[in-house]
Amino acid sequence: MYEIIADPKDYQIDQLINGTDNANIEMSREERQKWAQEVSNFSDRLNVFSRKAANIAALLSGKEKISATARSLKTFKIQLFKINDAMHQAQDLADRLEADLIKK
Repeated sequence: MYEIIADPKDYQIDQLINGTDNANIEMSREERQKWAQEVSNFSDRLNVFSRKAANIAALLSGKEKISATARSLKTFKIQLFKINDAMHQAQDLADRLEADLIKK
């Protein structure tokens, strides 16, 4: 048996959770399937992202010439930083959620 111990305060969302019961409940099979599908959807989107990132990396490391303005390069770099930051945040959050799913 597993238990999800995710404390809303640890995720800075405690105000969204106010008024909800704190007693343990057993998740139904149907509810678990819905959650599993959501996580599977995340995984699918990450796979698409991975393919796109690999394509961009291949293009940039290829032999074909690429031209750009200084402004477009700066924009490109900023967008890559945003993606990198988002990926780090998502990874940290996933690590915390994984740690909050404990075997009892």
